[in-house]
Amino acid sequence: MKTIILSITLTLSAFFAYAQTDAETTNLGTTITVTVPVQTNEGEVLFGLYDEATFMKTAPIQGLQSDIIDGMATVTFTNITPGMYAITLFHDKNGNQQMDFDLNGMPQERYGVSNNIMSYGPPHWNDAKFEVANEPLSMEIRM
Repeated sequence: MKTIILSITLTLSAFFAYAQTDAETTNLGTTITVTVPVQTNEGEVLFGLYDEATFMKTAPIQGLQSDIIDGMATVTFTNITPGMYAITLFHDKNGNQQMDFDLNGMPQERYGVSNNIMSYGPPHWNDAKFEVANEPLSMEIRM
């Protein structure tokens, strides 16, 4: 019985190790590294990468989150194919995984958008979009 359990465990662990190695070697695109200065280390920052079809309409193409260390949050989106994209983010101070609003609709948590646009009302695709080529991209977004 112990031999059967050991065999199954080794077989499954080999499968997962192979899958991890395969995922690491498959490079479908480039990377986008985003850094955000944050006023406090409390909570975390949630990031969303969008294309035009999904921006402010549906779930992001990729969603990531980062702890805040020494007033900075950083994530790297991977396997990004060339094209036009936008990024939104917000500081989730209370850890409920959603942006909180006052009764009048004003955000209670700080947020940011690619190209550092800050306007009254929700951001617009044409203001937030940026181009991704084949090279890795780094940007800082302010809240």
